[in-house]
Amino acid sequence: MNEGVNVPMIENVRTSNVQRFAGFGALYDQNRPTAPQEVVKLLTTYLQRKPQTVVDVGCGTGLSTFLWLNEAEQIIGVEPSDDMRAVAVSKWEASNKPDNMQFVKGLSHELDLPSASADVITCSQSFHWMDPQSTLREFARVLRPGGVFAAYDCDWPPVFDWKIEEEYKRLLTLGDARALELAPTEQQAHKWNKEEHLQQIRSSGLFRYAREIVFHNWETCSAERYANLAFSQGGLQTALKLGADELREELTAFREQVNEAFGGEEREILFGYRLRMGVV
Repeated sequence: MNEGVNVPMIENVRTSNVQRFAGFGALYDQNRPTAPQEVVKLLTTYLQRKPQTVVDVGCGTGLSTFLWLNEAEQIIGVEPSDDMRAVAVSKWEASNKPDNMQFVKGLSHELDLPSASADVITCSQSFHWMDPQSTLREFARVLRPGGVFAAYDCDWPPVFDWKIEEEYKRLLTLGDARALELAPTEQQAHKWNKEEHLQQIRSSGLFRYAREIVFHNWETCSAERYANLAFSQGGLQTALKLGADELREELTAFREQVNEAFGGEEREILFGYRLRMGVV
């Protein structure tokens, strides 16, 4: 845990962060963006070979895990949330159970993997929920020499219309605030600052090279999906689970605004990505 970060005991934080994602795995999986193929191209460029083993930590519903299906000899998705992992396993079963992929329960700071056994470790939309320094020590242990770690996230909201984006951000801020008000202190989730990911990698002293790469991906989107992207955010989901029913009216109003903006048609939206990586 970072010095100067005023958070509860780290074990409570880990438990609360896992619980934040309980109960909406299907909604998350159906609406969140699939990890773009550029991730594979970028990381294999730095690895300089096809990876034998890729470990996707905090893999959620597998949106960032299946990306590697034909790109690595072995793929391991690690996810502590039973709800999220169950969706990933269901997708794996529906894909004829590829024998080079598995999903396991685990936490980032104590992976049940041998030392020097992985070529690539990724955290897609997840590293900010992990204690960075203990996690990076564990990743450095598991990676082979020359292996690559990458934490990558997309910016919210996706690019579409400035008025809709303003409402999206307002809704997320409201959800986070209500979740903070309603959750007992010992049950509050803690999010580490994404803007400090690169510095965390560098200051760990575990990586010989580190940098940030920015890229983007266009996707076709319906009004329903765009509204559900906001609805799938953890702060809103937490606030609703804790009884902030007044947010449902806000969500309904947002859906109406999105429907009007989309005009009954699918639209192209852009997801901007920031990837912070290190080579051991």
